[in-house]
Amino acid sequence: MKSTSLMVVDDSFVFRNRIARLAGDGRLAGVTVVAQAADGVEALEQARRFRPDFVTMDLTMPRMDGPQCLEALRTVLPDARVLVVSALSDRATALKAMTRGAHGFLLKPFSDDQLVESLQELMA
Repeated sequence: MKSTSLMVVDDSFVFRNRIARLAGDGRLAGVTVVAQAADGVEALEQARRFRPDFVTMDLTMPRMDGPQCLEALRTVLPDARVLVVSALSDRATALKAMTRGAHGFLLKPFSDDQLVESLQELMA
């Protein structure tokens, strides 16, 4: 199976580590976390450097938030697929993220199974 690269973007160290750990789940064979970022500015730097195939992204972050970063990522990584992982549960937020380039939306808090299933769908 082809190796798949993933970048995890979240201002929470706990969530970044949890997503990175779950990316190693046996159900996600071939996934390698190539970069982690705490905000949108760092995410764009990492995206240019590592060119990940997939990205998980929080929406509420310092310096550059998720919606701004999503728009910028479309030019840096036009083929990357993005899963938004956010505690903002209102429908308008999810729709705004989707119109700015996200391919999926997962609500925090999530179970390990929910994250793995969302990543499987994103990578299908």
